Amino acid sequence: MQEKTQLLDEAAIGRAIKRISHEIIERNKGTDDLVLVGIKTRGTPIAKRIQQTIEQIESVTVPTGELDISLYRDDLTEIDNHDEAQLNQTNIHEQLQGKTVILVDDVLYTGRTVRAAMDAIVDIDRPKQIQLAVLVDRGHRELPIRADYVGKNIPTSQEEVIKVQLSDTDDVEQVSIYE
Repeated sequence: MQEKTQLLDEAAIGRAIKRISHEIIERNKGTDDLVLVGIKTRGTPIAKRIQQTIEQIESVTVPTGELDISLYRDDLTEIDNHDEAQLNQTNIHEQLQGKTVILVDDVLYTGRTVRAAMDAIVDIDRPKQIQLAVLVDRGHRELPIRADYVGKNIPTSQEEVIKVQLSDTDDVEQVSIYE
């Protein structure tokens, strides 16, 4: 894989997070009964950044959790060693019943990760509503899923790969497209 171009730098990622945070507040008429749930791995630090930005704007700390969807994937039979698949780091301490859960992920592509995350959330509790926030929407949906909040729409070909790198997990802060 070779890097084709850098799409977002650190400043652009920050602006996207800020915009998403404002849109979440506006659409939900504040922060009452919101819970941010990051889809592991890169959705979690993005959710925490949204939480921090909302706190700066509204002076309210929105509860945040982490969701591991490993056992909910629909491709487990395609993974060589599916016996090793296990639920690792689902960490949601907030009750979700009657709340608006905002699932947060780095890239929205086919929609299968989001479907698995919704299945996992419903198994945990019954929220009033589930919304979706993504840093990048690259298209090519296989399921009828759309994001409520998008940092950047980036049309891609099926052969291209979007790589999100965050300082929390990768020691660099950028979004790039690879061929």
